Amino acid sequence: MARKLLIRDLTLRDGQQSQFATRMNQNQVDRVLPFYKEARFYAMEVWGGAVPDSTMRFLKENPWDRLTKIKSAIGNVSKLTALSRGKNLFGYNPYPDEVIEGFNKNALEAGIDIMRIFDALNDLTNMESTIRFVKANKGLADCAVCFTVDSHFTFSEKVKRFLSGKGLFRPLFTVEYFVDKAKELERMGADMITIKDMAGLIPPEVAGPMIASLKREVKVPIDFHTHCTPGYGLGSVLMAMVNGVDLVDAVVMNFAGGPAAPAYELIQIFADKLGLDTGIDKAAVGALNRELRTIRKELSSFDQVKVFPLEWDLSRDKLRPEAERLFDRAIEAAQKDDYETTTRLTQEIEALFRFPAPNEIVKSAQIPGGMYTNMMAQLSQANLTDLVNKVLHTVPEVRMDCGCPPLVTPTSQIVGVQAVNCVIDEANDKPRYTNCSQQFINLVKGSYGKTPIPVDPDFRLKIAGVKEETPYDPSSYKPQDNPLLPESGNLPLAKDERDQLLLELFPTVALSFLKEIRAKEYVQSLLKAEEAEEKKALEAQTSFLKGLAANPYDPSLPETILS
Repeated sequence: MARKLLIRDLTLRDGQQSQFATRMNQNQVDRVLPFYKEARFYAMEVWGGAVPDSTMRFLKENPWDRLTKIKSAIGNVSKLTALSRGKNLFGYNPYPDEVIEGFNKNALEAGIDIMRIFDALNDLTNMESTIRFVKANKGLADCAVCFTVDSHFTFSEKVKRFLSGKGLFRPLFTVEYFVDKAKELERMGADMITIKDMAGLIPPEVAGPMIASLKREVKVPIDFHTHCTPGYGLGSVLMAMVNGVDLVDAVVMNFAGGPAAPAYELIQIFADKLGLDTGIDKAAVGALNRELRTIRKELSSFDQVKVFPLEWDLSRDKLRPEAERLFDRAIEAAQKDDYETTTRLTQEIEALFRFPAPNEIVKSAQIPGGMYTNMMAQLSQANLTDLVNKVLHTVPEVRMDCGCPPLVTPTSQIVGVQAVNCVIDEANDKPRYTNCSQQFINLVKGSYGKTPIPVDPDFRLKIAGVKEETPYDPSSYKPQDNPLLPESGNLPLAKDERDQLLLELFPTVALSFLKEIRAKEYVQSLLKAEEAEEKKALEAQTSFLKGLAANPYDPSLPETILS
């Protein structure tokens, strides 16, 4: 019997978020759901991330409706997955337990089966309450360890740090680091463990040994999640597959590659050659991919890459001999732990299918693509784009100063913004850290949780005004107001718990969105009341006329009526 390889499809969340700024509307989602039901992926990531914000902010759609409609169409054929950033959910500061519980309970009730739980600092205490609430509400806790790399310093930079009293640099993010985190999450109740590499920075030479070690030391299923930005994605997924990974995350071809995850179709070819059973209907995916191609054209104004892959249907298209040899040689290299050849051959395969080339800037800088883009935008606004190389060299220093957080959302943006601020300070002849964002101050203070290495107390005093690590106190949390809206007939802004959760998690966006919804509901209620009055009057007039027709002369009626 063939070994199972389960596939989690990311197209409707991570795929469209990475490629098209999360702009798929409900009509476009509805069009692909029948194909998904036939395809039978193990799981579909459909919610969380930027989806709730984007659906309200740009599409004027209710994110809860998005989720319930997908569940209604898919049923129990595929498990639905969402993201939850532990105590922080979608924001920066931690939320009190009642908000965390409310979000997870409602998400599970609305259709989510698996909640992927992670923390940007890999501070597992930030994940405890979410794991508990997910399991209490009969969901599966998919606990993710965020992959990141060590800060990169040149030899001269290391010497300079040592001479300045900052100590020797020791590798932190080793295979053992990630395995230890996974083992602790298993003890905390994780139903599965994901290595979550949202920046695509994990190369095959790390992915292979890490998955092999996890499979030896962890009993729950292991999922592997990565992206293609710097060119490692497909090769690292292949290394995970030959080392026994249980699940891999993928995106259907027309939404895959580049800043997104590797293409399902390429992974399926490797799975077939390795004798791994995914249980997926290839013909249904072919039809799904064709519809996604049409939708991608509709989203062209948000398309970052604008290069379409080959039109390919696994159920009817055959590989040419030279392509067959590329896949076979890549498998052979992976099985021999020949990492360099695995990387080269999988990149050749992606080029053959017309996927974007590796992003060399992201690869060399070892930072997420989104972080680099945001830093460039910040420099452009200050007319200092010529200082980009200095910013890239400043990033590792800022990162070490604030406790070496993983470069994942939102810590990657916090570190990136602060690195630019430091370079701008120096360009204006000011000391570094003259201008600090509030998020950087809170990170250094300890508001977001424990950093992988301790922050120097003197640096914390300089930045945050306190020497001791100071966690955020959720008892000071003030729930968002739920006022009555006079302009909408005194309807409450939030009509139920799900509306209130939107206000708690996205205060500014949800305020505007819910005001619009209540206004529309009020207008509709007035129109319905008007229609009801008109209908009532028409019915009374009709009844009267029918009475006259049945009895045209009645002496008891006033003369004015009969005349």
